[in-house]
Parts: sequence; structure tokens; C-alpha cells
Amino acid sequence: MRLATMTVRRVPCVTHKGGGFEGLCSGATMDGVVLEWLQLKNVTRAGWVRAGVESPESVAAHSWGMSVLALRLCPPQLDLSRVLSLCIVHDLPEVRVGDLTPHDDCSTKAADERTAMLAMAPQWIDLFDEYEMGVTPESQFVKQLDKLDMGLQAILYEKQQNVSLDEFIESARKRISDETLRSILG
Repeated sequence: MRLATMTVRRVPCVTHKGGGFEGLCSGATMDGVVLEWLQLKNVTRAGWVRAGVESPESVAAHSWGMSVLALRLCPPQLDLSRVLSLCIVHDLPEVRVGDLTPHDDCSTKAADERTAMLAMAPQWIDLFDEYEMGVTPESQFVKQLDKLDMGLQAILYEKQQNVSLDEFIESARKRISDETLRSILG
């Protein structure tokens, strides 16, 4: 199967110049947008709450988990920088729309998340769209890392707490098509 290609705009990284991050630390930006992004640390993963997990991880912790997995597992033919960017950006809109699970009404989720992304971080909308559409090898890999991180986190919670999370582990196994990644779940 040949994957569809899309033009992806490269977003420049913020670089350190002369003791400050140019443009990032201006009062308006730091007081608004950047601090809003950091609120992802306070958005709890709703699936873990629903399952009765004590002290469940945040959405930001999940994105970090995916990033660590990417550093370890990214195939050499993929652009690791792009993979990491997708890991970090893919759930950013949840700061505004919350972390929805398949048990929630998700009828407007895609539109709501895209609207939130445009408002919060328009410079990363191409990355967000790439992830959502899953049309590049990098975005397809990251979608699988999303499920792998969930499955591994479920295994961790089962070992740490008296809770059964087979639903999450089985869901991850079913949605990970790469045999190597799926085998990590046992």
C-alpha cells in the first residue's frame, strides 16, 4: 500500500540568543499562550480516572511517555525530530477541550480540537493535522506510540495498584499494527 503524501511546512525551533528566548518570553506571550500550553500538565487522563486509577497521569505525562518511546523505538528511516514534534503536539488542544475517551460523546471532538489548536498554537496546525490525518509514516508511527504508551501505562498501574486494566491493554494490542511494537506489550 502506498501512503498518500502531503506537503508539510517546517516550523522553526525557538533558539537561544543573548540570554533570553527571542519572542518567547515577551510578557504577553509568556502570560498567555505559553502558560496555557503548560496547563496540559494539569489535564488528567480521563480513561484512568474512569477506571479507578489512583493518582492518574496527566496528558502531558502521556506525551512525554510517547516521546521517550520514540527516542528508543523510532525506525531509522523516519524523521525522529518530526516524530518527537508530533508526540508533543498531538494532544495539546486537550488543554481547552479536555481528554475525551471512547465512552464520551466525541461527535464534535475533531472539530473542537482543531479549533482549539488554531487558537492556541496556529504555528503547529500542520503538525496537528498531519497527526490527525495519519498520512505520513511519522504520523502513523506516532499513532501507534500513542496506543503503546497507553498499554504500557496500564501494565504499570496494574503492577502498582490493585486494579484490572485489561480493557486498555487489549485495546492497545488491537490498535497497534506493527508486530515489534505490539510485542512490547507481551
